Amino acid sequence: MVDLPHSPAYGLVCLTVGPEVRFRTVTRTRYLALSDADKRAKLYDLYASNIQRLHVAAGFCAARGIRLYRLSSSLFPMLDLRHGGVDDQISGEVFAELSGELRAAGAAFQAAGIRTLMHPEQFIVLNSERPEVRESSLHALGIHARVMDALGLERSHWNILLLHGGKGRRGAELAALIPDLPDGIRTRLALENDERAYGPAELLPVCEATGTPFVFDAHHHVVRERLPDYEDPSVAAWTARARATWQPPEWQLVHLSNGIEGPHDRRHSYLITDLPSSYAGVEWIEVEAKGKEEAVAALMAGQ
Repeated sequence: MVDLPHSPAYGLVCLTVGPEVRFRTVTRTRYLALSDADKRAKLYDLYASNIQRLHVAAGFCAARGIRLYRLSSSLFPMLDLRHGGVDDQISGEVFAELSGELRAAGAAFQAAGIRTLMHPEQFIVLNSERPEVRESSLHALGIHARVMDALGLERSHWNILLLHGGKGRRGAELAALIPDLPDGIRTRLALENDERAYGPAELLPVCEATGTPFVFDAHHHVVRERLPDYEDPSVAAWTARARATWQPPEWQLVHLSNGIEGPHDRRHSYLITDLPSSYAGVEWIEVEAKGKEEAVAALMAGQ
C-alpha cells in the first residue's frame, strides 16, 4: 500500500461494522397499512431515534478523528412518499416537529469539524429521457437537500450532494439542467464517474461547463477502462483535472475502494490495501470498503 506524505481526512460511509452506528427503518407496505394515528406515532418514534443516532455517529467520528461522514439516505423513511403527486402530509409534519432536534444533530457534526455528504440512490436520473423519471428524481433529490437544510448544513460544496451522471450519452442534457436546479441542490451538487455510463472524459465537460465539482473514483475508472492498476498514468491525470473543478482546490474529494479479487473486481474489499499514489495531494478521501470503520482506522494508522 502506498503511504501518503500527508494526513488526509478519511471518510466513513453511513454505518459501522460494529453496533455503534445503526439506523432504523419501516417498509412502505407496513407504513401504508397503519392508521393515520399509528403512522404518526411510528414515524415520530423512528425519526427521533435516527436523529439521536446521528448524534452517536457524530460522537463516534469525533472520538476517532474521522473528519468526513456520509449521511445515510434512509434516515427518514416515507419523507419522499407521494400520493397522486402530493407529498405525504404525516411524514412532512413529523419531520417539521423535530426541527430543533435536527438542528442540534447537525450542530454536533459542525462543532466537531466533520464534513458531511449524502449520496442518493442510483434510481435518481435527472437527465432521463422520460419526464416522469426526471420529475421523481428531482423530487427525491430535493428531499435530500431538505434534510441537509434541516440539519443546518450550509449550502456549499463543503456539504455535498453526490450523484453519478445518470442516463448515458445525455451529458449535454445534464449540463443544461444543472443551472436551473433549486439552490439547496445546486449549491451542494457534485458528480462522480461510474463504471459504465460516465467515465471522466464524459463527465468532466459537464462539471466544467456548470461549475460542478468532480469526485474522481479511481476504482470505477480502472474497472471501466480495464486498466492494469491504480498507477496507470491516467489515474494521476484525472485526479489532477478533477481537482481543478473544486473551489477551493483543498476541498477536493475522491473515492477510494479496492476490488476483492483485484482491481477489476467491482465488489468492494474489506480493507484498503492498494492506494493510488496520485491521491497524495488530496485532503479528503471517502473510503468505500466493507470494513467501514476498521478500514478507515487501518488507513489512519498507516499514516
